[in-house]
Amino acid sequence: MTGHRPFRDLTAGFTPERRTHIAERAAQLREEMTLDELRIARGRSQEAVADALDVGQPAVAKLEQRRDMHVSSLRRYIEALGGELELRAKFGDVTVSIVESGRR
Repeated sequence: MTGHRPFRDLTAGFTPERRTHIAERAAQLREEMTLDELRIARGRSQEAVADALDVGQPAVAKLEQRRDMHVSSLRRYIEALGGELELRAKFGDVTVSIVESGRR
């Protein structure tokens, strides 16, 4: 016996409430990612992103660890992953899409 059990066996005794909580938390985690988690989820290496950005791999590593960056840098990074950056500001029940000057 290896001590390994299928995941479905581990969760078989969970209550419906616990299953719902777990599903909600999993969905939330998929919506909240750091840049490196996003890159990994998209199946890209730092080297591949560096090639797309025409920079070295250390520059990508540094960018992924930054707490503050230019919107243009973030936009280029997201585009290198094949995505499109959208910025929104929320004010209570009002949400406004932010567009950069000259990008309309």
